[in-house]
Amino acid sequence: MTGAQAMIECLMKEGITKVFGYPGVAIAPFYEGLYNSDIEHILVRQEQNAGHAASGYSRISGKPAVCVVTSGPGATNLITALATAYADSIPVIAISGQVSSELLGRDVFQEADMRGATESFVKHSYLVKDPDDIPRVFREAFYIASTGRKGPVLIDIPMDVQMRELRKPFEYPETLQIRGYKPEVRVNMNQMRRVVNALNQAKKPLVCAGGGVILGGGQQIVREFCEKYNIPMVHTMMGMGVIPKKHPLNFGMLGNNGKPYANKAVSRSDLLIIVGARLADRAIPKPENLEKRVAVIHIDIDTAEIGKNMGPNIPLVGDVRDVFEELIKQDIKAADLSWAAELEEIKHGTVDRRVFDDTFINPNTLVQTLSAKMEDDAVYVADVGQNQLWSADNYVMKEGRFLTTGGMGTMGYSIPAAIGAKFCSPERQTVAVCGDGAFQMCMNELATLRENNLDIKVMIVRNGYLGLVREYQEKNYDSHYEGVRLGNWPAYDKIAEAYDMPYFNCSSNEELDEAIDRFLNCDGACLMVCDIASENSVK
Repeated sequence: MTGAQAMIECLMKEGITKVFGYPGVAIAPFYEGLYNSDIEHILVRQEQNAGHAASGYSRISGKPAVCVVTSGPGATNLITALATAYADSIPVIAISGQVSSELLGRDVFQEADMRGATESFVKHSYLVKDPDDIPRVFREAFYIASTGRKGPVLIDIPMDVQMRELRKPFEYPETLQIRGYKPEVRVNMNQMRRVVNALNQAKKPLVCAGGGVILGGGQQIVREFCEKYNIPMVHTMMGMGVIPKKHPLNFGMLGNNGKPYANKAVSRSDLLIIVGARLADRAIPKPENLEKRVAVIHIDIDTAEIGKNMGPNIPLVGDVRDVFEELIKQDIKAADLSWAAELEEIKHGTVDRRVFDDTFINPNTLVQTLSAKMEDDAVYVADVGQNQLWSADNYVMKEGRFLTTGGMGTMGYSIPAAIGAKFCSPERQTVAVCGDGAFQMCMNELATLRENNLDIKVMIVRNGYLGLVREYQEKNYDSHYEGVRLGNWPAYDKIAEAYDMPYFNCSSNEELDEAIDRFLNCDGACLMVCDIASENSVK
């Protein structure tokens, strides 16, 4: 068995049926192994998108997904996707080909030090020098990626290692002993008692759910906890989906771009229970002010995340399901119904004072109408920019999934991530929503979409600008717009025609309802452009 064949065998042992990649000479032995295997290879059109597609697949499956690239520029193109997955805690296994072992360090053709280049963007990385190490390395990589705080792991394999034969019989390890890596998931009962005591003393407790709740499969148990004890919930952008939008205990997304009533709920609470979130600057701009007024319980599987941005009174490390299954068993006093009623009054009294140019589509109405018409279990993939913030603010959460990149904010994420999500769950309606700037960063993946006959609906929110940067220049630099105008290109109808996709265009609120019906009911993949005014602001 060669190293390349061992790599394939490892992936099959892990249940991998699909990999996203872009080949090259340094990874060619692995591709020869793929040719003779049952694993399907999905060819993307640029390596970064292999990482985003693997991320989308992983987020729907709940398990690590795999992307494969060659050495040099192929590998360096992947770095942004690894940084994106790392910031959002998505388990991805990245396999990169490398120049032959004897050439390492000589700056030969297409050599790049991927371990050094990705050090701060991966959970762990390997440079494999002996084919007999491949089973152990792959077993460890999948374990590390999927335990503790999840994240990407890089396996860099020189070409000669892929080609050499194993000296020992192939044996995939059943057990692991990784020195220095012992993720602690057991609940500390001393800390649990402190949490219970704080909950019993609180008059106005509030749960803040982050993306870690979803990654840990804790949506249902956290929701049950809130329902049992009458505790309202707010969420971060990555925590959207923990609770349906119309649930009586849902008080929206907090932060600069969230709901004003969600931020008021945080400021009026006397106990904030943060679950699976780091609460970075977009969620809590000035945590030091809040810490003075509100007691904080911070629950996370990763000790490094607790207190990173906001100091907790009570830290609790553990798996979200284990923690809340234990909490539900405890003798905890339910919060008074008047607390949720107070927040409901604030919510209904909040007036949206934003004004949009009514000669074009109102972006809030656009997202509300689109998501309301989507199937209950549909997947909505939002890109980055104003479209992301309008999506997060107005998405009608039912029982589906809302995918976006909150930590790194990587433009061009939506279409490849939607491709990965669709491959994982072909039966679910999948819609990618992006701005005209973000679309032009990933429109080459329409070829991947069409080549694989994927029924993905792509919506472009067009304003002719890099909207969020334009807005920032408007507010902070006296409307000195520099480098943000996209102009009149491309011709989107011609793009759709080039990829044999139906094309729709909508420019007014009056046409919107019917246009979205045609878009969603279209047979197969299609492209729709919705025109909004260029001067629209998020807030």
